[in-house]
Amino acid sequence: MAVRLFSAAISGIDAQLIEVEADSNPGLHSFNIVGLPDKSVEESKERIASAIKNSSLLAPSAKHKKIIINLAPADIRKEGPSYDLPIAVAYLLETKQLSFKTSDKLMVGELSLDGSVKPVNGILSIAILAKNLGFKEILVPHQNVYEASVIKGIEVIGVKNISEAVGYLSGKISIATKETINNFSEDSSDEIPSLALIKGQETAKRALIISAAGSHNLLMFGPPGSGKTLLAKSLTDLLPPLSFEEAIEVARIYSSVGMLNGSPLSFRRPFRNPHHTTSAPAVVGGGTYPKPGEISLAHRGVLFLDELPEFPRNVLESLRQPLEDGVVTVSRASGSIVLPAKFTLVSAMNPCPCGNYGDGKDNCICSANTVLKYRKKISGPLLDRIDIQISVPRETVSLETKTGPNKEDLNNLRQIKGQITVARKMQEDRFQKSKIFTNSEISYKNIDRYCIVDAKAENFLMNAVNNKNLSMRAYHKIKKLARTIADLEQSEKIQDNHVAEALSLRINENLFTDLV
Repeated sequence: MAVRLFSAAISGIDAQLIEVEADSNPGLHSFNIVGLPDKSVEESKERIASAIKNSSLLAPSAKHKKIIINLAPADIRKEGPSYDLPIAVAYLLETKQLSFKTSDKLMVGELSLDGSVKPVNGILSIAILAKNLGFKEILVPHQNVYEASVIKGIEVIGVKNISEAVGYLSGKISIATKETINNFSEDSSDEIPSLALIKGQETAKRALIISAAGSHNLLMFGPPGSGKTLLAKSLTDLLPPLSFEEAIEVARIYSSVGMLNGSPLSFRRPFRNPHHTTSAPAVVGGGTYPKPGEISLAHRGVLFLDELPEFPRNVLESLRQPLEDGVVTVSRASGSIVLPAKFTLVSAMNPCPCGNYGDGKDNCICSANTVLKYRKKISGPLLDRIDIQISVPRETVSLETKTGPNKEDLNNLRQIKGQITVARKMQEDRFQKSKIFTNSEISYKNIDRYCIVDAKAENFLMNAVNNKNLSMRAYHKIKKLARTIADLEQSEKIQDNHVAEALSLRINENLFTDLV
């Protein structure tokens, strides 16, 4: 009689239940795995045979039997080594070397030739699936215990080798379940925050504060050496920690690609900085079997694109839909997956290839056509999706520039972070009945509900939009920017001064008009 137990497969960042069935018939020895396995799953029978033999158990080749393993549903392609442990346990059940109740347990793990259990990817999503489906226990590799223990309501059993798994399942030994952990994994270094080291650039700093408070996209435009890259990287000093729900979202993504490394749940927001030679599938996600890309790895954090015009046009244009929707759909012949991509885009660019156009201090060696061609690499639709567009000029060097941050600078930074935290708390309270977290996620459907504008400010905004011939998307983004500025001042209503500052951050007269 065939036996059945349960495992899981990872599709994108989500887990899907897989049934592992084992049966045998008299005949010459064979060990076959069916159910659309890939090469790594087919090779698992060799790893399993050695692991069982080296664990002092009866190996598949010890008796003349036709053994067949079925991984169901059979129309889903199975990839990776995470099925090793459940296949080995299914074989031991079928050959009566082991007996236990299989209906309330789910297991995953890769086997080494000596029988030890190695860690696998996607444990966090698998633990969530097991809890949602009502399983009582999940057997995972010992190195993945911390990762799985983030999820409440399910017992996590970490096993070091197949002998330990067999001993536990047969009731001969006991393994303590890992208690649920909710601890932080943060950088505890005592380094001075980089924003406190930057002298001048007050406009850019203010733009960073507003971007951090409302997760608004930001473009910095200026000559080389003006501090654009340093400013972008210092944004991490201002970002508040992730909420528990956000941390779970981010951890699932990193777990699915094996970048969590078994560490406890981290509440630090991700910061991704891909090189401009990165391909579109690497940025958006993809591959033969679609995996998350840089925009998903930056979910709930920052995606920094330095030297924006140097990125291939197809890479930049592929950002348009994720910036608008907060998700990206990756379709391949093997299937289609939807990945989360709610990130803050922070980008930097020079005014021309040599970087000196319009600087007034260094001569530009680029022709007008070259400058125009360089700037036109950033399309209008993409530019329209960037909330804040500011110029960052070069700063002059003075004695004050040479000195490090004083006590006043650090106190000001702490005060700013406190304002951002209060603004984020206001947004959390405002959106508690919806599925959004920040002002930048407000859609056209609910913008009038959340962005209550004073009558005088509304007239001012409408006149500015009409005079500047801005799009309706720009109109909505200015409203959302003003909402964040009002939150920083703890104002429930958007006033005309909030709209004026939002307009000054949104409308960059020097980006294209100086070429006309």
